[in-house]
Amino acid sequence: MNRLFTLAALSLLPAQVWAKAYERPIPQPQSATAEFWFFMGSLMLVGALIMVAWLVSKR
Repeated sequence: MNRLFTLAALSLLPAQVWAKAYERPIPQPQSATAEFWFFMGSLMLVGALIMVAWLVSKR
C-alpha cells in the first residue's frame, strides 16, 4: 500500500510542477463612447425615479 501511495504521488507531481500560475485579468479602460452611454443611462434612471416620485406623490 505504501508503494502504491508513493507511485501515485510521484506520477502526479509533474502535473503540479508544470502548472501555470494564475494571472489576474487586467480590466480594460472605458472608451469615450462607453462613458457617454453610461452617462445617458444614468440620466434616464434619474429621470425615471423623478417620474415615479411625482406619480406616487399625486396619490
